[in-house]
Amino acid sequence: MKVVGTIAELEMVPGTGLVPTMGALHDGHVALLRAARQENRTVVMSLFVNPAQFDEQTDLDAYPRDEARDVEIAEAEGVDVVFAPTADELYPPGFATWVDAGEMGAEGAARPGHFRGVATVCLKLFNLVHPERAYFGQKDAQQIAVIRRFVRDLNVPVEIRVVPTVRDPDGLALSSRNGRLSAEERKRALGLPRALASAVGEPDPVAAARASLNGLEPEYVELLDLGDARVLAAAIRVGSTRLIDNVLVEGEFE
Repeated sequence: MKVVGTIAELEMVPGTGLVPTMGALHDGHVALLRAARQENRTVVMSLFVNPAQFDEQTDLDAYPRDEARDVEIAEAEGVDVVFAPTADELYPPGFATWVDAGEMGAEGAARPGHFRGVATVCLKLFNLVHPERAYFGQKDAQQIAVIRRFVRDLNVPVEIRVVPTVRDPDGLALSSRNGRLSAEERKRALGLPRALASAVGEPDPVAAARASLNGLEPEYVELLDLGDARVLAAAIRVGSTRLIDNVLVEGEFE
């Protein structure tokens, strides 16, 4: 496995699967890597904490980083190339071009500029790696919708693959931010996946989910139509940690 930090070191290889990550890898990322390994001749994993998608400097500063561990996991999962650039490598002096794919539901409204940063870095990665497929987790459903939109609108030749959300045995969706939760906060956070799951099949799933949050105050709860799937999505804050989650209501991701 090669670890490269500059654009000049990247090699475009046919049959590549790309797994974009910000590091702090967990079993959700491993599921993406395994799907990519199964479906492609070559797997490239990006390892880049993208400053452009953080709307709060404190969140960026607190984001967990452990590149050595991430590289070990990538190698164990059969990744061929880890692309770990600096911010200056992807956003050099004078950088001024951004991809605005439009806001996507309440998550976009709650985090102004977030999806602009996501879309821009993903398009840069697609242009640099030229993957046939790129892999994302269902937990970030609104992000997937934004990426699919600009891929369609800008005729980017990449297939967006969606891997189901991976959860801990207690039901909490895996997230690099979960490590910030205290034991008591984690117990409270479990109200989010439980409320969403209990609302599936209800006549008004948004109201049902809100009623089941047991004192948790959501930033939003909404139904989203994402082409081949309809999801019930929500965001909450537990202590200083912001968590998002969603469940399928109709259809399936393809």
